[in-house]
Amino acid sequence: MIMLDKRNEKTMENKEIVNQGEQKENKMGVMPMNRLLVNVAFPMVLSMLVQACYNIVDSAFVARIKDGTEAGTSGTAALVAVGMAFPFQMLVIAVAAGTGVGINAILSKALGEKDTDTVEKAANNGVFLSAISYLVFLIIGIFFSKILISSQGGSGLALDYGIQYLSIAYIGSIGVFTQFLFERLLQSTGRTFYSMITQLTGAIINIILDPILIFGLCGMPELKVAGAAIATIIGQICAGILAIIINHHKNPDVHVSLKGFRPNGAIIKKIYIVGVPSIIMQAIGSVMTYSMNKMLTALNEDAVAVFTVYFKLQSFFFMPTFGINNGMIPILAFNFGARKRKRMLQVIRYSMLYAFIFLAIGFAMFELIPDKLLMIFDTGDASLLTLGVPALRIIGFHFLVAWFCIIGGSVFQSLGNGVYSLAVSVVRQLVVLIPVAYILSKIGGLDLIWWAFPIAECMSLVLTIFFLIRINKKIIQKIPE
Repeated sequence: MIMLDKRNEKTMENKEIVNQGEQKENKMGVMPMNRLLVNVAFPMVLSMLVQACYNIVDSAFVARIKDGTEAGTSGTAALVAVGMAFPFQMLVIAVAAGTGVGINAILSKALGEKDTDTVEKAANNGVFLSAISYLVFLIIGIFFSKILISSQGGSGLALDYGIQYLSIAYIGSIGVFTQFLFERLLQSTGRTFYSMITQLTGAIINIILDPILIFGLCGMPELKVAGAAIATIIGQICAGILAIIINHHKNPDVHVSLKGFRPNGAIIKKIYIVGVPSIIMQAIGSVMTYSMNKMLTALNEDAVAVFTVYFKLQSFFFMPTFGINNGMIPILAFNFGARKRKRMLQVIRYSMLYAFIFLAIGFAMFELIPDKLLMIFDTGDASLLTLGVPALRIIGFHFLVAWFCIIGGSVFQSLGNGVYSLAVSVVRQLVVLIPVAYILSKIGGLDLIWWAFPIAECMSLVLTIFFLIRINKKIIQKIPE
């Protein structure tokens, strides 16, 4: 009886230990999937929406810049300048975000496998890579901004504004790298609420400073386009500092310490195996935007302003889609590491559903009220509406396909097949979009060139479906339930 009692007592102790272990299980592996995705992604969706609002408000202020002459506003030239700086800003974001994707994927998988050593090495090497990347863009900003802007065919006021904007954005890009890195550390452990706080802080600071620095309010000098750039980098730097502080105090799963640090070649290689395809994909977007700017400038320089406005408007629908996307990546990577196939499929399905809803709303607004959307950017120049309304209605058709391609691309990255995402992006933006846009511009000018976007997106859809079928057979179906 005594022996039996001891066995029962031991059994009860073991059960209690197991229960405690289950209670400490990461929510990524146990929480009901729809609730988990909403829980992880909603803060990012909200912060992305705020950033999208910032993008719109920022350009709306820029569009109202006055040149001090009888001509009234120089808002169209300012929008053209911001548009010409945009492809090079995208390069900074491509490197920062792509490196963050690689770090995020490694961290989430390592956390799922409970490999704390890899977690810390990935975080520390991420800091090192971000610092090196910033130094490169600092040098480019100081010495090469004029060459980059003038190469797109800009002239006059648009050229001067563009050089100012790009120089400031590159010199102050330390904020972009810091913000992306430390927000990814929070996202990889499911602490997206704090990531939301940092993004909201940066965007709100940006929105507040924009009118003050652009128009010279509250005793500040009127800096025009330069003021918009300064407001942007101040917001990013503040967000980056806050992300560092929150990680130090609220993220016990990831410890960043550069004491005695030495770069780890194996970890850096792993980061870039996932991250480089993401960097190249976004850099391809920069090449596409640069090429489109050159083609549009040759047709009508004001069309660059329309293209810039399109990018600002579409961000209101794509940014929250990317929020869902960013919420899905750590969940999918974690459950891949934990070998939970059912949960992997669930998060993909729910992510696609929410992405479709966001972009379907965007499609409806681009088709029904394009003039109302364009009036947000009132430059005082009728050409914005004349050129912009048909452009938005045509480009808007690609929303109906893009949701699937976005989520599909992140599935490839999360499962360590970033090369698939790269292939889709290369085909869509380089192999199809740019050549088709060039041909259409020669055939029908501005009336046809915008059709290159939906045509390219349809090709992207075909490739995404093909690669998803392959990755399902080779990886997902081989994971036992």
